[in-house]
Amino acid sequence: MRQVLYYLIVLGSSYVISTYGPHQRAQMTGDILLGGLFPIHFGVASKDQDLAARPESTQCVRFNFRGFRWLQAMIFAIDEINNSNDLLPNITLGYRIFDTCNTVSKALEATLSFVAQNKIDSLNLDEFCNCTDHIPATIAVVGAAGSAVSTAVANLLGLFYIPQISYASSSRLLSNKNQYKSFMRTIPTDEHQATAIADIIEYFEWNWVIAVASDDDYGRPGIEKFEKEMEERDICIHLNELISQYFEDHEIQALADRIENSTAKVIVVFASGPDIEPLIKEMVRRNITDRIWLASEAWGSSSLIAKPEYLDVVAGTIGFALKAGHILGFREFLQQVQPKRDSHNEFVREFWEETFNCYLEDSPRQQESENGSTSFRPLCTGEEDITSVETPYLDYTHLRISYNVYVAVYSIAQALQDILTCTQGNGLFANNSCADIKKIEAWQVLKQLRHLNYTNSMGEKMHFDENADLAANYTIINWHRSAEDGSVVFEEVGYYNMHVKRGATLFIDKTKILWNGYSSEVPFSNCSEDCEPGTRKGIIDSMPTCCFECTECSDGEYSNHKDASVCIKCPYNSWSNGNHTFCFLKEIEFLSWTEPFGIALAICAVLGVVFTAFVMGVFVRFRNTPIVKATNRELSYVLLFSLICCFSSSLIFIGEPQDWTCRLRQPAFGISFVLCISCILVKTNRVLLVFEAKIPTSLHRKWWGLNLQFLLVFLCTFVQVMICVVWLYNAPPSSYRNHDIDEIIFITCNEGSVMALGFLIGYTCLLAAICFFFAFKSRKLPENFTEAKFITFSMLIFFIVWISFIPAYFSTYGKFVSAVEVIAILASSFGMLACIFFNKIYIILFKPSSNTIEEVRCSTAAHAFKVAAKATLKHNTAARKRSGSIGGSSASSPSSSISLKTNGNDSDPTSGKHKPRMSFGSGTVTLSLSFEESRRSSLM
Repeated sequence: MRQVLYYLIVLGSSYVISTYGPHQRAQMTGDILLGGLFPIHFGVASKDQDLAARPESTQCVRFNFRGFRWLQAMIFAIDEINNSNDLLPNITLGYRIFDTCNTVSKALEATLSFVAQNKIDSLNLDEFCNCTDHIPATIAVVGAAGSAVSTAVANLLGLFYIPQISYASSSRLLSNKNQYKSFMRTIPTDEHQATAIADIIEYFEWNWVIAVASDDDYGRPGIEKFEKEMEERDICIHLNELISQYFEDHEIQALADRIENSTAKVIVVFASGPDIEPLIKEMVRRNITDRIWLASEAWGSSSLIAKPEYLDVVAGTIGFALKAGHILGFREFLQQVQPKRDSHNEFVREFWEETFNCYLEDSPRQQESENGSTSFRPLCTGEEDITSVETPYLDYTHLRISYNVYVAVYSIAQALQDILTCTQGNGLFANNSCADIKKIEAWQVLKQLRHLNYTNSMGEKMHFDENADLAANYTIINWHRSAEDGSVVFEEVGYYNMHVKRGATLFIDKTKILWNGYSSEVPFSNCSEDCEPGTRKGIIDSMPTCCFECTECSDGEYSNHKDASVCIKCPYNSWSNGNHTFCFLKEIEFLSWTEPFGIALAICAVLGVVFTAFVMGVFVRFRNTPIVKATNRELSYVLLFSLICCFSSSLIFIGEPQDWTCRLRQPAFGISFVLCISCILVKTNRVLLVFEAKIPTSLHRKWWGLNLQFLLVFLCTFVQVMICVVWLYNAPPSSYRNHDIDEIIFITCNEGSVMALGFLIGYTCLLAAICFFFAFKSRKLPENFTEAKFITFSMLIFFIVWISFIPAYFSTYGKFVSAVEVIAILASSFGMLACIFFNKIYIILFKPSSNTIEEVRCSTAAHAFKVAAKATLKHNTAARKRSGSIGGSSASSPSSSISLKTNGNDSDPTSGKHKPRMSFGSGTVTLSLSFEESRRSSLM
């Protein structure tokens, strides 16, 4: 490779020794020589080389007025430095400036002239060529403009460590110092520009764009970085295209077809003006005016595109431009240009001819015109007034690239100044030595430039970072149509500062922007319509993520901004509104004291307590009456007390559940009911046993004394107490917030163990079943002694209520669970209270005549008569069956009569006691109902 390079340099040297580079140039001698590379033309003429004869050098075409102004900026800066008494005194800077024609081949042709003299001696090339003529050494090069051109030039200059400072090459690849050792620049890298364009797209909430890049080292890296930025922001690129100024017409038309058919309205372009111009022309031809262009710095203010005839298509373009600078005296310098005065600048003649559309005398272009290759132009004198015509050359209102050129020249001069003023021991070279300005070499200037740090004439700090890039910012411009002449006006609408923290880098004044040249409404460039708050973006199969369908948020979720990717789940204590745009606090519900249902249940419970207390008061008041005595008044007091507890326990189920209420209410209900049913069971069983025993012996009185009755009640209740104790110890109930219902939080009790609750209710029902059995068996006893029928009814009510309770309990939720249990407690409690006591209260209060000892005796006698009659009939029937089987039956059966006499003749005068007498056929049976008070008390 190195041998090939040697031969390349030799071949170039054979050409540059006599001419020092391409023939057309701007050149001035000096003590130190600077090189310059500028795109004076936009390109070269395309010509097929069939190699039938020696190939000719390609001809540059389409004069670039802005490029010529950049060249003038370099000459102006060098003249200013040469005339300065402070900067490089007694040293004259010279220059050799060549036209790159915006192509790599022309740029390399010029670069060979820069490296030839610098390295011919070290390469020992004397044997290959005649190098006796003096060629001034070039110690630094300013240029080139395009990144692709600068990349090629940097590869060559880097081999010889000749510093190269570009004023317009922004490709991020050029920051690689391992590959481009001597490359430096006064323009920001595209690394920031791609991020800035992505920030603008995100700022305007676009997500569906087209990307077009030049097919070179500027466009490809720039668009690659842009794609990464898009991915990070979830923004989709619909089309990703490459373009070149050398594309064939059919390629441009195919690209225009794809853009026209795309639904994306925003087109991002990383390309230079010459590369994008063919596409713009095709868009103008098709009159496609509904697109928004985002222009990279390379063409964001290009005079090649910013033409009135293109404005219908490109009006409203958002472009990036470098920060404008001010060059004092540069305006006057530009106006003083004349072909005769600037003989050292051979580009002035062509500039003059292109500006005034004429030919100077002895112009080679005039000979081409005479040969018919160009159109006819008149002759011009070279003394025309340059200020009388409109030309981009004189557009010095926003000096951007020109200012970069100016800064590049002054940076080289400042590095030379630092070498000139260096003192031994403080230098940058070996042993802290200084370079000799009279024998300066390019690599020494490169070393000094890397450590450059100075303040320019505008008061700006100038230094190159570790990547040899100069810190700078972007100005954001909007292309407007001038109301005066219809020309393009670059309106500054914002800026991008790459040296502050993320989030504060972009500023845009939207009020200054005119979209498509006239509209203030931000265009829509999204694959799908915006999803309103309350919805989220849903994925569409086989489509990019930017193309979506709007799906309504589920219940309990919300989105409060447009284009939400996901719906946010409401907090556990909140729920979404009907539109799913926000969450509201859930309503907290429980069986409250203040709601009508809770009030009604509480009133019923209080009434139950009041009625029961009233019954107890009546029983205490009439405690010595036969009815009260017959109902076993001591157990009745306990029974009434237990009913008061039952009614009261229902109140614990009302109100906001707390841990202590949850642990108290079920045991209170269970123990109260077991106490109540135990009392009824003992009462019923005691009377039944006495009557079935026929004669209340002392043994029965002993075993069925009052103490034993209370002991049985205690034992039955104790079992329930133990069930509750085990329950509360192993799985205590607690307050629980149920969030299962959408818009409501039910505060309920978690019973801890459903099995324990089942045991509690099951044991209560078991006692009730036993009680029902004895009550049913005792239903035919004297009404004054037992409430068997009514107890039977009360137990039936109890069973109906609690059997219905089980499915109702498990099928309801929330506060209704407590309500169901309260209703069950109240219903069963009122059933027992009404069936057992209301009949007796009625007799005590409204039929006192039935509450006498005589009534009790008659009732008892009637019951005894029924029992005896039943026994006699059963005895006679059995006797007849036996006699019939032995001796046959008689012709007729004797009539039987049963009579009960209780008149005065049958009374015992001595005892004063009635002895009812019952006759059965031929005999008389007398049943004495004379009870001593002690025996009666044992039955009561």
